[in-house]
Formats: sequence, structure tokens, C-alpha cells
Amino acid sequence: MAASRPHPAERPARGRRRASHSMEAVLTAAVELLDESGEPALTLRALAARLGTGVGSIYWYVSGKDDLLDRAIDHVLGGVVAAVEARPDTDDPIGDLRALAVALFDAVVDRPWIGGRFLGNIETEGNSLRLYELLGQQLLRLDLTPRQRFHALSAIVGVVVGNVADLGQEPPEAVVEGAVDREEYLGRFADNWRALDPERYPFLHHIVEVFDGHDDREQFLAELDLTLAGLRLQSEGGAGGAAAQPSRATGSGPVPSGTASAPGPASAPR
Repeated sequence: MAASRPHPAERPARGRRRASHSMEAVLTAAVELLDESGEPALTLRALAARLGTGVGSIYWYVSGKDDLLDRAIDHVLGGVVAAVEARPDTDDPIGDLRALAVALFDAVVDRPWIGGRFLGNIETEGNSLRLYELLGQQLLRLDLTPRQRFHALSAIVGVVVGNVADLGQEPPEAVVEGAVDREEYLGRFADNWRALDPERYPFLHHIVEVFDGHDDREQFLAELDLTLAGLRLQSEGGAGGAAAQPSRATGSGPVPSGTASAPGPASAPR
């Protein structure tokens, strides 16, 4: 049987010296392209042009576009991991959980090319898995059972991923083309709600003024705080003998098993 064809990223060069760029430079340039023009702009040819090199040299570092995109996401998350690990724990693990979740949200929310994929790769070791672990370590400091910790982490991840994925969706065509801005677009929803029968739709009439022109980040923080408030009540109620674990600053405890659940349903129109 013939030998298998080598992976592009492992294939030796033919009459060509190895590229002088570092992986850091390649990923930094890739993130710049993605931030400027989104995922469609990320091609190996465009990246090579940005780096001032040939397309073939990119294959020293990645096997193709999918590999490049995965590594670019991991590169962005690496900055979040570094910031979180440099931040000392306080005496409030739920407050620390909030700070970590907000840092993660802020790092990716303005990058629609990441969308809800930033915590999708927790099968293998990398920055996605590390962030999942760092969130979970805060839960080890609370008086909860392993099942409660797993469910709590799933809920927190769902709030972050759900909001980021929702905000990362392509804006409506009218907004993209500049026919209307975001506020005017949402105002149309609000005007339609105001025109509804208040006896049939009392709730919509109750919240329409809040919805009209609402702030997306404020909405995310409210959802996160509501989730954490429930977690605080649960942890203060005790877990039937489960002992709280030390913080990252003083030690580590056992890691609960399981994987992240899928994000929850999309929120109301943004």
C-alpha cells in the first residue's frame, strides 16, 4: 500500500527556505484581517499578502483555512486566559466568576467572526478548555455538589455564548445597507408592539419602552447577574455536606467531570 500523503502543515518544502515569520506573527495578522473584514476576507492569499510572503510559506504553520481560523480564535482566547490568570482571586468567588465571564464577553463580542465558537473546542487542551477550567475552579470554592457545579457552569457559559452568538449574527439587510440604523430598526419593533391590543399583550406594553433602544451589554450583564444571584442562593443553602474548595491563589481541588452544554435559546431581537 502506498504511503499516506503528508499533511500540508507537515509537508517539507521543495527548493524553498522555511518562512521567517513566527506563528505569533501569522496569527496576529490573521486576527487583524478577521477584525477588519470578517471571515470571508481570511484567505491564505490575503494573509500571505499581509505578511509580504508567498502562500506556500503559510503552510509551514497551518494546514488550511479551517485550521487557521481555529488557531486565530485560540490566539484571541489566549489573551483572555493571560489576563484572568494574572488577576488575583478575591474573597467572593461569585464576584470572581462575574469578572471572568465579563472579560470573556468583552474580548469576543465585537468579533462576529468568532460568534458562538469560542468555547466550542473543549475536547483537546487549548485556551477554550483552559477558560472552561478557570470558570470551573471558581465553582470549586462554593459549597456545591459536582452536579450543581456542572449545571452552574453550563448556565454561565450559556449566557455568555448565547449573547455573543446572538450579537455576532449578520445585521438585517436594511441596517447593513445603511437604510436605517440600529435604533430605528428596533424602533419599528417597538412601534408594532405599541399598536397591539394592550389587553391581549399586556407584557409587551409593559416592557416596550425598555426594549426600545436598549443597550446590548447592559442586557447581557442583567442576564449574567440574574444567573449568578440564583447560584449565590443555591451555594448559601449548602450542598448536603459538599465542602468548599480553596481559591486558585491558595490551591486547587478536584475538577468536576462533564462538558459544556449547548447555548440556550436566542434572546429577544437586539
